[in-house]
Amino acid sequence: MSFEEVKSALIEQLKPLLMEPDFSDMFDKLTASETSTNRFLLKMELNRLAGHCSRIIDLRDKTELACEAVEFNQQTHMLDEPAKQSFFAALIRYQQQYTVGVYEEVIQEHRSRLTSHKQDAQNVSDDSFIVPGVVLGTYFNRCEERMNYSIQITASQSGRTEAKGTTIDLSVGGARIKVSAKHSLDINQPILLKLHELNEEYYYEDLHQGIEYEIVDSTLDGEHAIFRLKRVNGSDDLVKILTNLIRGYKFRYKVDVNEVYTNTLGLGYERHYLPHYRNLPLFLNSTKKVISHCLLSAENQGLKRFFNDERDICQLSQTLSSTRLSQLQADPHNFEHNLLFCFTHNVRETLYFYSATLAELMSSNFTELFFKFGANKSSFKIFRLKLESIDHEQTYKTAVLPGDDSHYSPLVEQQLSQFSHVINLIDLTSDVALETLQNVKSQASPNELKVFAQAKEAKNKIKSISLNFTERRQEPRYSFKTQVDITQGDKSFSGITGDISTKGLQVIFTEPCNLDETQSIKIALPKLQTLAGKAQLVELPYRIVKKRKNGKQLHLAANIGHEPHVGVEFLNRLIIHNQEKLKQLSDSDDNVKELSDGMKNLLMRKLPSTPFFIEKTKKSAKLSAVGVSTQNNEITDLFSAGVANGMEYNLAPIFKQGLFKPIILNALRKMKSTNEMVSVDLFLRLTNQSRGQFQLHCMRADQFKTKQHKKRFIEQSKDTGRFIALRVFYGVTGKPDNRYIAQERDYIAVHAAHKAKILDEKLWNTIGVGDILDVTSEAKLLAQYVP
Repeated sequence: MSFEEVKSALIEQLKPLLMEPDFSDMFDKLTASETSTNRFLLKMELNRLAGHCSRIIDLRDKTELACEAVEFNQQTHMLDEPAKQSFFAALIRYQQQYTVGVYEEVIQEHRSRLTSHKQDAQNVSDDSFIVPGVVLGTYFNRCEERMNYSIQITASQSGRTEAKGTTIDLSVGGARIKVSAKHSLDINQPILLKLHELNEEYYYEDLHQGIEYEIVDSTLDGEHAIFRLKRVNGSDDLVKILTNLIRGYKFRYKVDVNEVYTNTLGLGYERHYLPHYRNLPLFLNSTKKVISHCLLSAENQGLKRFFNDERDICQLSQTLSSTRLSQLQADPHNFEHNLLFCFTHNVRETLYFYSATLAELMSSNFTELFFKFGANKSSFKIFRLKLESIDHEQTYKTAVLPGDDSHYSPLVEQQLSQFSHVINLIDLTSDVALETLQNVKSQASPNELKVFAQAKEAKNKIKSISLNFTERRQEPRYSFKTQVDITQGDKSFSGITGDISTKGLQVIFTEPCNLDETQSIKIALPKLQTLAGKAQLVELPYRIVKKRKNGKQLHLAANIGHEPHVGVEFLNRLIIHNQEKLKQLSDSDDNVKELSDGMKNLLMRKLPSTPFFIEKTKKSAKLSAVGVSTQNNEITDLFSAGVANGMEYNLAPIFKQGLFKPIILNALRKMKSTNEMVSVDLFLRLTNQSRGQFQLHCMRADQFKTKQHKKRFIEQSKDTGRFIALRVFYGVTGKPDNRYIAQERDYIAVHAAHKAKILDEKLWNTIGVGDILDVTSEAKLLAQYVP
């Protein structure tokens, strides 16, 4: 044992004896085996601890507990309850003298308690990864209001004992009642319900004989059974009585707004999620058997633009040919038919598209050649096609409030009825995938790839519909391509415009451009100079509004000062004189807005991934909700295992181990709502255990030292249980789109102001949104090409 350890032990033994008369004798006995030097050091330390202390202890800004004044020897200390107990205990040891030892004991025990408290908080925070599920896309509304109204009732059936109870809520067409759990009623048979208080106030035959109800649902709640009822019959007079009752007592009794609140919260989360929707939803026309429409968000427009050729004509209709669509519909879960590879080849300023599904590559024996040649081109893309059928039995329109119209205009309803499927085009391209496929070996000639060349479309066949958000620009945008030269200091880049407006333009580059967003830039439009006359289209001042695609796409706005801006004036003349030729990208037509909203609803009902939301707290941030749908989802099913509540999900296995705070939260603090989501890949191993249980082990893909380690993890996971790969996207949300849910929010505020306040806090506190995408099949495919 070292002297420092002996020293600490001896000091603890000698502390209680410091103020005793025989301290010197006890000190000599306990330190007899120590050298004179060590005894001297011990005595110096003990004398220091026994010395008088004049320092005041003030913990008011150092504790989470309330502090109170403690007076001792004309000094006032501010201590919380644990420190107060430590203080008086230490005074007893030092013979009621305030010494350095007393001071240090109080401070040391306070620090120890805080450390323990932080550790306990860390342990409790594991529960913060158990988050509620919020249903997105499917919202049911009542055709009538339901009022929380309690009156005495009697429920009866022929040949059975009556059951007495009370109503929980009441509407014209139904009710919820509470009876004893020991009732003798048959829940599969209708019941006669007598509403005693109404029967006393009004005399109608229906009320006197009893109203017939069907039991729709039955649940147990302790000593009571809760029945959800639907009225089977009744006269017009009965309907009038119940309607007048609801109207007359609407502001005296609570109208039940729980369903409206739940649906409105889901719609609010939708508005946070959709601006970051990165997949391209395509809509299959059931009559023509072709893709007729696509839905554009702020983040998926680059995906649509990838398929535009040098004439700005979309070639996606050729990529998703009728043959490929038929194969996808015949076997939608076959990985070989829903994995698509594409690249473009530029010859004399003409863009040629090459594409193939995995099934086509495997049948052609040119898989390695396609990967080797294509992956070495900057345009190479890996897509997954996720096909979902549309349920036309559900209404297309979201109707949340009681009595809301659940239909769009006849024209829009007819257009939506023509869609048979939604196909999500999901971009799976990653640096790791490109690097892996670039190293694939093939001796075949690239000329063999001509069989995968697409025919060229002469005109656009897919109509683009933008998601219905408030247009941020002050003027319309037009599709227009021309060369743009950009300079900032000694840096210069050349790109092509994607679209233009009077005061701004979007520029696309083949390589990332490293420009400072805080500094202005100068642009030139050399190809348009011949149209500008005496105006010089060089050195035009612009600023960068936002970057996308890691700097491959810039949104620019004119820097307008006191002098007329040459670029703004020229583009304004160009647009005015060519409006018939230019294609406008924004449309304010009401039918288009309704169609956009209907297509959005069809998309949200069957998402190909699992959204999650992050909200700020007083000290940091936490996961607040997981977006779920009414259909089964493998990801949500995985994280619902072992959670008691059926609508809660434990995301700790993937977020707890160094992902949420160190990576996601730190990244969100540096991001803006206009930035695209970024991602991290996770590899999961599910090891089977007894009684159907499993153990989940998670690692980030970048934690593997080599690709071979990754491949070994996949193989071992398959041997011991199951392998799953997830790609987790995350980004920053903007302000909540409260105008979209204004009517629902106002309705809630009238009938339950506290609920409206909770709704506002939930949506305003949401700072982040993410998506969990299953990429297991793609990870397994890439592993096959790792030596």
